[in-house]
Amino acid sequence: MKSNSLLSSVVVILACLLSTRASHAQEILAEVRVTTENVTIADQQLVQQMQKDIQGFINTRSFTSQTYRPEERIRMRMFVGITAIPQNGQYVATARIVTTRPVYGTGYETNLLSFTDRNFKFNYSPQNPIDYSENTFVGNLSSLLAFYAYIAIGLDQDSFARLGGSPYYDRARSVLQNAASQTTTNESDEAWKDGQTRNRYWLLNNLQDPQLEAIRTGSYAYYRQGLDVFIEKPDDARTSIFTALQGVQAAATRRPGTLLARAFFDTKADEIANIFRSGNDVQQKQNLATLLSEVDPTNSAKYQAMLKQP
Repeated sequence: MKSNSLLSSVVVILACLLSTRASHAQEILAEVRVTTENVTIADQQLVQQMQKDIQGFINTRSFTSQTYRPEERIRMRMFVGITAIPQNGQYVATARIVTTRPVYGTGYETNLLSFTDRNFKFNYSPQNPIDYSENTFVGNLSSLLAFYAYIAIGLDQDSFARLGGSPYYDRARSVLQNAASQTTTNESDEAWKDGQTRNRYWLLNNLQDPQLEAIRTGSYAYYRQGLDVFIEKPDDARTSIFTALQGVQAAATRRPGTLLARAFFDTKADEIANIFRSGNDVQQKQNLATLLSEVDPTNSAKYQAMLKQP
């Protein structure tokens, strides 16, 4: 009886430990850099503390109930350039958010997102922690960080399962709605609303737009069925990636100038050119160069260059 009781106690303790681990599984490993542009902050320790606090908020918080092993954590780089200080403790900045994921069987990391938020406004005091609530607006800084965390997780999940990121875009939507409806005058931020064409509001809207779904389903074909098998089956990988790009092209044609398509090609143009430059299927490369030059003329020279023999 004592033996059985002891065994039961051990099982309960292990279950509790595993549950605790799962509930505190950080999904993102962020590297944050804060700089000043055209403004002077005499106390550089404040800038360093801001950088540390932003990075700590992202890296120590669990945004999902999933367990991520250390090597599975989503890499995020966030560059925050402060451009104005309207009043003490209030900051206006431009932020660039870059997220990556590893490619299976390689040491290569591929970009999932490279997005510039040109209206990154927030209040900050080194004496106060960056507080956040799932259900209510607490402050613009925590809302911004949580929003991009959910976007990063959604993009990562889309790359591993068809439309796998949907639940996290829904949570980003809740953050956006809470922030857009707040009435704190000195933290009003129009980028939570539809007044601009290339802001975070439209990034999320595009990700949840059924007419642009082919960009998201193409993500699974591009990453999981493409890059992740490239080492073992390069020709099959290129075929999957080509199919994914056809879907992106169709969606971009349906919605010319859409933010999501622009962000996709800004992030992937160089990588696409490198993937197909070493391929032996000349006709496939020619077809792809034609397709991409039509939908992404900004990077046409890169796509034409991949036609040259390696």
